[in-house]
Amino acid sequence: MTELLPGAHMREELNSQPDTWARAADLRDEQALLPAAGARIAVVGCGTSWFIAQSYAALRENAGLGVADAFAASEAFIDRDYDAVVALTRSGTTTEVLELVEKIKGRVPVVGVIGDPTSPLVSLVDEAVLLPFADEKSVVQTRFATTALALFRASLGEDLTSAIDDARGVLAGVDDDGLRDADQYSFLGRGWTIGLAHEAALKMRESSQSWTESYPSMDYRHGPIAIAAPGRVTWQFGEAPEGLAAQVEATGARFVQNPIDPMADLVRLHRVALDRAVVRGLDPDQPRNLSRSVILDA
Repeated sequence: MTELLPGAHMREELNSQPDTWARAADLRDEQALLPAAGARIAVVGCGTSWFIAQSYAALRENAGLGVADAFAASEAFIDRDYDAVVALTRSGTTTEVLELVEKIKGRVPVVGVIGDPTSPLVSLVDEAVLLPFADEKSVVQTRFATTALALFRASLGEDLTSAIDDARGVLAGVDDDGLRDADQYSFLGRGWTIGLAHEAALKMRESSQSWTESYPSMDYRHGPIAIAAPGRVTWQFGEAPEGLAAQVEATGARFVQNPIDPMADLVRLHRVALDRAVVRGLDPDQPRNLSRSVILDA
């Protein structure tokens, strides 16, 4: 049997993202299972899923479709008269998500957006949106997270054609070694891209054991910019506040802002994180101290 190269699963999965996004955008019946416009909702998840929940909640509420809050499943304030809860999880086995759903079962309708159709969560939720084609072998998530976000964006009426085209363009290109070899990374976002910034920081930490931070773009100048220096990167997802690029560049740090859909820019970050891991002799398919799902002992 041929031995796989380090990160082989992650590479295949990140490269497949334009195709899985297109498939998710076409899932109209599944999108219709998500809470209707006007409903007050909470979106919950752990780790990556929490950050994608933040992006979905921001997009939905800013579109005027109803109150939408995002919580880490372990810290969710769900007794706030929500009309529905959306539980996002790749594995469907994460302890905190299962415990939360069991707690509110029969009191608040729950829609599960799940990668593994055999997971115990499927039978606990009121409606299950299954994305098995986006499930992954790598411990480090790439395509499930962005495919779920593609599903959410399409359900809000967004046309993802440009995002998909941008992602294909990213994957057809190459990244410079300076971006891969930076000493430190700060990721920034505004509105719905704050969740992407947090997710980017997590991906780089998980994949390559790197020093990363993440902030709302406007808040970065309230202290965190002190970390900017030559050899370090400040990476903005989406539009940056006026003057921020110049302020970062004045420190000697590199300011990165790509004029593409922010979700496609996250694909670029996925590849940078993978390449950084490989040159460091790490395998992001099996990162240190991590497993595919966090299952806590009783």
